[in-house]
Amino acid sequence: MSPTPVTFTSSSQPSSYTWEATDEEVSARYGIPLDQVARFDLNTSPAPPELAVRLLASHAFDRSISEYPPSDYRRLSVAAAARYGVESEEVLVGAGADEILDLIAKAFLPPGGSAVIPTPSYAMYGVETAQRGATVRAVPRLGPSARFAMDVDEVRAAARKADVVWLCSPNNPTALPEPDGAIEALLAGLLSDARTSGAGQGSGPAAGLAPVAPPGAATASSSGRETASIPGNEIAPTPPSTHNGRMPEPPIVVLDEAYAEFVGRSLVSLRASYPRLIVIRTASKAYALAGLRVGFALARPEIISRLAPFRPPGSVAVPSVHIVTEALLDDGILTLNLDRVERERARLTVALQDAGWSVGPSVTNFVLVDLGSAARAAGVAEELLRRGLVPRTFGPTHPLAHCLRITVRSEPENDRLIAAAREISLGDLE
Repeated sequence: MSPTPVTFTSSSQPSSYTWEATDEEVSARYGIPLDQVARFDLNTSPAPPELAVRLLASHAFDRSISEYPPSDYRRLSVAAAARYGVESEEVLVGAGADEILDLIAKAFLPPGGSAVIPTPSYAMYGVETAQRGATVRAVPRLGPSARFAMDVDEVRAAARKADVVWLCSPNNPTALPEPDGAIEALLAGLLSDARTSGAGQGSGPAAGLAPVAPPGAATASSSGRETASIPGNEIAPTPPSTHNGRMPEPPIVVLDEAYAEFVGRSLVSLRASYPRLIVIRTASKAYALAGLRVGFALARPEIISRLAPFRPPGSVAVPSVHIVTEALLDDGILTLNLDRVERERARLTVALQDAGWSVGPSVTNFVLVDLGSAARAAGVAEELLRRGLVPRTFGPTHPLAHCLRITVRSEPENDRLIAAAREISLGDLE
């Protein structure tokens, strides 16, 4: 999704979908040896955990790679449930968090529907919405002085007739979590709005809030649905509607916690009081296993059952299933990488600030650098690319066009970036 220079757009995909430049493309354009291309744009780790290297070398997987993985990913689901504090029937496995996003869009975003996105945020939310023929309702985030927090009242207002709300905390690309209590307040407001809508209409779901039934699947009835509440916003049971037996429902809220390990907390427990919450987790970031492509949806069983019919068979490979299962059971992997990121993030931030770059606060494995103007950001990106250092840039109409996103990499790679920052004259790039 990076609009970094040297990109191509796939002719078979919507025009909004752009792949990031490959190492080979960067090498060819800038005359950089392939092994000197360093990816500061993908928020990945510089090396996998030793456990993964050892398992790959031994080929000691649960089953032969001549076979398909188990259809239910049983051991992986159980390991994920234990790691994330949910039941195994509340876990759906996918080929990375991106496949989970795709499944959610297919299950809950009808053509002509709409989704709310506090912006800026992860670009795939908009792509998934557009590919379903739905409308994006973008709600600008508060500025850097407010730590790029979402505007809870505006998101709530935009979501009243939406199908899906896409949230990300800690947020990519702003590198910060939502303020304490903000997501809880939003969920409470959405429940309250659904109740009010139901009382006012007297029948049927709030416009656009019913999930999309997969082809050939039976439509689940809402009769007998468990009533949920958030402390301080207790909701009485809604009278059954007379429209197709459905009761009003709030939108599906997707909380992408891809970077949750970096802050050490999760809001997955809110599924108990907001039944239509889906939390996304991944092995790509803190576990340093992006190449294995494993992600998870965590939600109440009735929501998982809505997603499951859209899941393709065997999309997660046998080695990926086995290695991620073992990684989730090993506390040491997480500790080592989190310590590395915290240490290098602090060092990189100070060094870049000393070089005259404005680096914002971060709780993740990347930092956001404000270069003051889109022209200067583009100029710095070009200078970095000439050195084989690939930053994440933003398009000219993006609210962060004046910024670069920089991944925290290994110490030697970070040293190369620091040296480049000291060499680049920002005054000459106006």
